Amino acid sequence: MNTPLDIYSLIGFVGTACIIGAYAYLTYVDKPNPFILHGTNLTGAGLLTISLLVHTNWPSLVLEGFWAAIAIFGLYKALRARAQSDKTVQ
Repeated sequence: MNTPLDIYSLIGFVGTACIIGAYAYLTYVDKPNPFILHGTNLTGAGLLTISLLVHTNWPSLVLEGFWAAIAIFGLYKALRARAQSDKTVQ
């Protein structure tokens, strides 16, 4: 492997750190905040996508698309749950 370590690779490493960090957060925290969990996953998927658009690896790019879609759905569910709880409090 003779790929240079350029800015896009560094962006990909930050994305990887986000996804690993979100997984560690999910594992270590008893009641994880879904906004932190899914927001960090979405950020990681976005950063990795930037890297993969330059250093194309199609299977990984597809994986990041699904990862982002799942994170967006998780954020949607969390927002819906928050709105529902706000209605019951009033």
